[in-house]
Amino acid sequence: MSSLLTGVKAKMYIFAHRRARGVLDGEYASIFRGRSLDFDDLRDYVPGDEVRDIDWKATARVGTPLIKRYVATRRQQVLFVADTGRNMAATSRGGQIKKDIAVMVMGVIGLLACRHGDSVALIHGDSNATAALPAKGTESHVENVLRRMDAASEDSGRSELCTQLEYAATHIKARTLLVVVADELAPNERLAKVLRRLNAQHEILWVEIADAILAGPGAVHGSAGRSRGSLDKGATASAHLASGWAGTEVMATDVEGERQVLLLLANDPELARSYAQAAAERSQGLAELLRTQGIAMTCVGATEQVMTAVFALLERHRRAR
Repeated sequence: MSSLLTGVKAKMYIFAHRRARGVLDGEYASIFRGRSLDFDDLRDYVPGDEVRDIDWKATARVGTPLIKRYVATRRQQVLFVADTGRNMAATSRGGQIKKDIAVMVMGVIGLLACRHGDSVALIHGDSNATAALPAKGTESHVENVLRRMDAASEDSGRSELCTQLEYAATHIKARTLLVVVADELAPNERLAKVLRRLNAQHEILWVEIADAILAGPGAVHGSAGRSRGSLDKGATASAHLASGWAGTEVMATDVEGERQVLLLLANDPELARSYAQAAAERSQGLAELLRTQGIAMTCVGATEQVMTAVFALLERHRRAR
């Protein structure tokens, strides 16, 4: 059985050169408050490091900026709250399966956590059940976390992230960095309520895996795979695009309702406008809810975007504190 974590490491090397990885390390370390007081050694400064950590005397001696490193006196915990319902088996905006992008996101953050001596935990599930993995700080444990995410399939239960968030609010008492990895969600009072509870106790980052576009000029056409998108105001569908489509008509299977629907795609301007309006309203609604809670968010549509998106998310969270 191939290692998911090995695949994440390979992509990190492909999509981020050495300097960029150093920046990512610096951004991860800077999001926590009060990491340590015990001096350890010095290292080269990389963009993203805190200016207050520069050792100015040592910098003057060697002629290049040096950062003071400290021995961690207390560990931090990263808690992933992930949707492993059937929506994560849908096709993303970039054409990949959503769970593959989620694995990359969780792998990058999980590796950063291990590298800094922090532990990683997981809460995941669907509408049928919620499960948890306790916090550990090893790469083998991160691999187990990724395998739980990778297990999401068309046979999983209906996606219902609020159930997993409510589980976290009830069971997780120690302060954590809570990283939500989710399908596109429509905001509602249930979601707002549980976020208020979690935000009072934890630091929260939100990673949204973007839907495929099902109508209009950017629509997916004639490719097998599951897709999810808004077809009219307030309505969403997750679809299995069948091969052998004719013209602009594609027969699809609605994941959530498990019914057949006919998608009239690129040549239907009215449907395209309705789709775009519904998708924009849902996206804006969630973004506004998270903004009012002070929660940093990023949207990712392909694995190639993960490194840049994670870096920007960590930076945005650090600056917002």
